[in-house]
Amino acid sequence: MAIAERTAETTWEGSLAKGGGTLSGSTGAFTGLPVSWDARTVRPDGVTSPEELAAAAHSSCFVMALALRLGEHKAKAERLTVAATVTLDEVDGVPTIVSSALRVQGKVPELDAAGFQTAVDEAAELCPVSRLFAGAEISVEAELVKD
Repeated sequence: MAIAERTAETTWEGSLAKGGGTLSGSTGAFTGLPVSWDARTVRPDGVTSPEELAAAAHSSCFVMALALRLGEHKAKAERLTVAATVTLDEVDGVPTIVSSALRVQGKVPELDAAGFQTAVDEAAELCPVSRLFAGAEISVEAELVKD
């Protein structure tokens, strides 16, 4: 049996260049998010894109994996921040998500920089969204914050 299943649905009207759609999740956490090709490739103007949603998935998944690994090291984060930048580029003439760059910052009093980096490296191996992006370049830059 699966650990979790979630569904999202997008409805689209019109051509790729001039059309648009809305995206909703089955949980109700987000409904009617607008999406468009122009917002994806030219200017967002408050409209989301698959890359932004993939970045949200990657950052939230990674922070959960890191919190788990920190707990296994008997450390508790006062604060963790994970920012993900997902890049869409052309590969062999086809738009392709080529990378996800993670920037991790944590305030974890029980750890030094080496211990924090160890937990970050372990989280990188654990995060299911990182494994989903297995064909893309994934980089992780980590910073331990001290007072």
